[in-house]
Amino acid sequence: MTLIRYIFLMFTSVIAAQSQIELIAVNSTALKADQIIAVDNFETTYYTIGNILYKKPADKPAINYSNVQLGFPTTVNTFNPLKINVFYQDFNTVLILDNRLAEIFKVDFNIKQPYKNVSHVSTGYDNTLWIFNQDLQRLELYDYKNDKLRATTVPVQSNVLGLLSDYNYCWMLTEKYLYQYTYFGSLISKLDNKGYTSFAIDNENMILKTETGLFYKSKKAETITTIQMPKLLINQFSLTNETVYIYDSEKLHTYQLKIN
Repeated sequence: MTLIRYIFLMFTSVIAAQSQIELIAVNSTALKADQIIAVDNFETTYYTIGNILYKKPADKPAINYSNVQLGFPTTVNTFNPLKINVFYQDFNTVLILDNRLAEIFKVDFNIKQPYKNVSHVSTGYDNTLWIFNQDLQRLELYDYKNDKLRATTVPVQSNVLGLLSDYNYCWMLTEKYLYQYTYFGSLISKLDNKGYTSFAIDNENMILKTETGLFYKSKKAETITTIQMPKLLINQFSLTNETVYIYDSEKLHTYQLKIN
């Protein structure tokens, strides 16, 4: 009996130790933006003001892009900096930009056959985009160079809150679940949404946001753990390696993610 109790105490202590995750303040920078898109490994910051997308390297002047005809971008995905996708939901259109923010491809879903009513877009591998087809309520891997689908998923029954991807996987947050798919469109993970409203990923690790704070999910575990952090207004946030960037509408705060 004593041995069983000892093993139980050891097990619970290990779980407690694994659950201690906190943010360590590094610095903060004054910044005026409507939306912070991302900060990459080279500390290049992507953000928008009005209908203008800015790319600001750490030690160089910012460059920018805007499209007067399409107006304000709905989302911008910079996972592949050589093929940045800018989605204009009101016009059902995606523009692909190179690393100098020059247009290299335009995808107008209004003229595609069959017609696609798209609500969310994220970067896929090669010349593909992950798109959520609102009419069919499903996720599709779309090859924009060859105008064909490479993969589709089973339809979902709740509203989509966010869509992010890398070359191997795609994550979709809905009001009910957090889904993870392979690039073949196969579902490999489905977790209950416990109040999550948005999320960020890097190297398959994830940070999720609720109204009360931030949570961390490692690619090596199915558990989601509360992040201990200072009280802070979180307008946008992003994750790069183990660095968390939080924008509070006046400053961009940099934190180191400490996992004990």
